[in-house]
Amino acid sequence: MDRNLALELVRVTESAALASARFFGKGDPASADRAAVEAMELSFKGVKISGHIIIGEERISESSKLCVGDTIGAGGEAAFDIVLDPVDCIEALADGQSNSISAIAMGQRGTFLELVAPYMRKLAVGAEAADAIDLNASVFDNLVRIADAKRVYVEDLTVSILDRERHRKLIDEVRRAGARIELLKAGELAAAISASLPGTGIDVMMGVGDAKQGIIAAAAVACLGAGLQVQFMPDRDAEPENLSGEFRKIYGARDLVGGDVMFAATGASRSDFLDGVMFRPGGAVTHSVVFRSKSGTIRFLKTEHSFEKAPDYT
Repeated sequence: MDRNLALELVRVTESAALASARFFGKGDPASADRAAVEAMELSFKGVKISGHIIIGEERISESSKLCVGDTIGAGGEAAFDIVLDPVDCIEALADGQSNSISAIAMGQRGTFLELVAPYMRKLAVGAEAADAIDLNASVFDNLVRIADAKRVYVEDLTVSILDRERHRKLIDEVRRAGARIELLKAGELAAAISASLPGTGIDVMMGVGDAKQGIIAAAAVACLGAGLQVQFMPDRDAEPENLSGEFRKIYGARDLVGGDVMFAATGASRSDFLDGVMFRPGGAVTHSVVFRSKSGTIRFLKTEHSFEKAPDYT
């Protein structure tokens, strides 16, 4: 894949983040989502690829955009599969909360595993602990192994968990083990990436969430050489020990993302690894990341946008 495409992708996530951030805290998630989708679709018109969406928006009408099966891009010989979320946790953004990001990953055709079920149990860590985790092991055992790999005490670890009733038992087990907890209102995608990156203050991400975000997170993890294990689940509240057949299987990041991949994300609101959109007179500032699995590069980008000069998508 052309390395310049990585920067093309970040322009796409920037546009979606900028558009949706206008609705930060305004209590209107539908308008925020619509703005993000329309901006992302428009900006893709300047990317010279033939992109096939594997994971995208839910198709609720014939006019729905950026949905599974749709083709995006300006066309050309370069054909790619794409997983995207114009803005993750859009309701949190509308409520003025953190962890909303716009994210895209792209790989050759056949790169991404199609969804087995709508939900996943997930465990994400950074590269140093990638070989230490085992989703079949207990919470305590995993935290001990992660701490050993990072050469710290369990009490030094910070675990990111969505604050949900289904996670009451998980939260209790983490607390009994002695680790610190960051309880999130929303933002499992941002949390998984934060756990995978060094220097964010987040060591582990655990819990059950949407499978779509799990696949997108796997693309970032694959680029970073970090650790991710997931288990597909038919229901958010399913007990893992009661699952059978294909739901018993544990997948790693490279089971979900099978080839070279590029990943880009821009903060719409603040997260542990990205600042959100900051508006200023005549423009705005965005903060983004770009990862490439082939080279292992990690780029953090701060971009100043002038609203007096319209972007060119041709």
